[in-house]
Amino acid sequence: MERLSKIKVSPIAFESLGVRSMCTYVETPDVRILLDAGVSLGPNRYGFPPHPSEYKALKERRSLMLEIAEKASVVTISHYHFDHHTPSYTDWAFNYCSAETAKKIYGGKIVFAKSYRSKINPSQRHRGWMFAKTGGKHAGKLEYADGRSFVFGATVLRFSAPVSHGHEGSELGWVLMAVIERGDERILFAPDVQGPMHEGTLEAIVAEEPQLAIIGGPPLYLAEFSESPEQIGLAMRNLGEIVRRIPTTILDHHILRDEKWKEAAQSVFDAASSVGHKVVTAAEYIGKENILLESRRKSLFEIDPPSQEFAKWMNIPTQERKLIPPPI
Repeated sequence: MERLSKIKVSPIAFESLGVRSMCTYVETPDVRILLDAGVSLGPNRYGFPPHPSEYKALKERRSLMLEIAEKASVVTISHYHFDHHTPSYTDWAFNYCSAETAKKIYGGKIVFAKSYRSKINPSQRHRGWMFAKTGGKHAGKLEYADGRSFVFGATVLRFSAPVSHGHEGSELGWVLMAVIERGDERILFAPDVQGPMHEGTLEAIVAEEPQLAIIGGPPLYLAEFSESPEQIGLAMRNLGEIVRRIPTTILDHHILRDEKWKEAAQSVFDAASSVGHKVVTAAEYIGKENILLESRRKSLFEIDPPSQEFAKWMNIPTQERKLIPPPI
């Protein structure tokens, strides 16, 4: 596996670590960057709410994120979904956060965020506006980073122009990719590109020629719902091109919400191995086993039923439940 000497990459929260997120900590001799500091759980899968084991993972990953945020001087927001940024309201049920949580993450930091004024869908425009008035107020500096570059000593942090959140014209809007480079080392962070499903995004990724790419894979579990089989197929072909061109790819996020993701991605693994390249999950990158909890939610409820106390908490109306930490 490609190992970098000047850029240290540490996955903090991902689907392979039991939660919805792509939060990653990147450290160079010049700057400490926390990418996409958000984490959440899917409210409903297979007709089930999150299992207690998912809440344990959520609490653990959020705690680590807060610990790492103390070290970071820069925090980024690629877009305003709650698994990629932390809102300033209390929600222990799905995002395990509060106004205090957001203040701890963004307070005093340089925050590089997606602009909420252009290339953004209505729900994220509102969330971005809200962030500027809440969590963003605590930032040492809040900069809108679309298509911009920033220099920290010998380290350059570059953001792409907005690219599609999935296929072209997706109702989910746009996201920013990030490139961090120091000397001859370069990594690329491509959250929620869903493969990518867009040819222009593929071209932008491979043109960077990073040694390491962190890619949000396609949402297999949404095939036949919001994504067509053709779009999923295009994402897999594009992933195959990426892993042939880039020595190490961390493939994670949406794709791991499907129990059969590995069989579905076999062509991607084959493409990488054909040229001696590696494809790993975020957990595997740091030497851990995959903890794919959401995709196993139904079986988790069958083999490990929740306690009566947890079941009672789950029956509290949603808005009220958000104000009460889960009994785990």
